[in-house]
Amino acid sequence: MADLQNALSDVIASRYSANLARVHDLATPLSHEQFWTKPFPYGNSFGHLVLHLTGNLSYYIGAQIANTDYVRDRPREFNDPNPPSKNEALKRLDEAVAMVVNTVRQQSAEDWSKAYSAVNSNCRNRLEMVMQCDSHMQHHLGQMIYLGFEWKRRAGQ
Repeated sequence: MADLQNALSDVIASRYSANLARVHDLATPLSHEQFWTKPFPYGNSFGHLVLHLTGNLSYYIGAQIANTDYVRDRPREFNDPNPPSKNEALKRLDEAVAMVVNTVRQQSAEDWSKAYSAVNSNCRNRLEMVMQCDSHMQHHLGQMIYLGFEWKRRAGQ
């Protein structure tokens, strides 16, 4: 069982690390203005998606599993009138993912099946929530890819 536990932790941790690396790759060519500007009349800016992912991980895994004192302000993730710099927003996401990876590595086989409860969640246990957060991050990575393509298209690249 220990081998399965180690394999599970390694796979989950590597998925979150890979997702984070992809966010950084996609953010690198964006200017500060592009990072915080919506290129379409609908949807979100790249930067607000970064804030949203940070809030999502910090609440669902940080506050609810790792017992951090994080208090989420979800609406502000999408409409913060004074957002942090691009570098600061990415740094906060780095810290959230590091917390997730650390939390994942601390879970025992028994911990994964512990009951889970949080606002706006129907996940039954910790493993389900950790996997849902990974899927959520993947979903928004798709949006970030699309935003990057649009900024390149507008630049004539």
